[in-house]
Amino acid sequence: MNKRENAISKFNKKSQFPKENKKNSKNLIYKDVIYLFTDGSCRGNPGRGGVGIVILEKFNRIEISEGYKYTTNNRMELLSIIKGLRRILPKKDCIIKVTTDSRYIVNAINYKWLQNWKKNGWIASDKNPVKNIDLWKEIDKLIQENNVGFSWVRGHSGHPENERCDQLAREACSNDDLLEDIKVF
Repeated sequence: MNKRENAISKFNKKSQFPKENKKNSKNLIYKDVIYLFTDGSCRGNPGRGGVGIVILEKFNRIEISEGYKYTTNNRMELLSIIKGLRRILPKKDCIIKVTTDSRYIVNAINYKWLQNWKKNGWIASDKNPVKNIDLWKEIDKLIQENNVGFSWVRGHSGHPENERCDQLAREACSNDDLLEDIKVF
């Protein structure tokens, strides 16, 4: 098994997906499993930023990168997931397996922080407003009606797709034609 196959195999074992109702699960037919690997980068924090995205579906590979003039690392991590999901959706008959090196994002989804933030009017457990609320609301909207699972991978650990996303994100923030990140703070 090569590095990529090994990484995907480990991902499949660790990934957390919404529990399906056993009564209805036999009626669910997913045609595709799509792997979404993402990373965000920022030079300075805040500073120039970039997103790197790799999408694997059957025999297709799509790589996406964009750079931003003035942003934060967390915004780039969140935005990379949004950009990747937007590229894949509205394909409804698929399972999307997201891999990121952001524990913050994986924990927010898998440990139900996101649900609690919504329930509490977008107030975090420290009683302060959730940061990057505009991006969290968009992620919530994108995963609401889709079968999306999130898994964490250690950054800079040799995972081939995560390393490629990191490279794409770092290169993107070095470009001259950077986009504006509308809501930085």
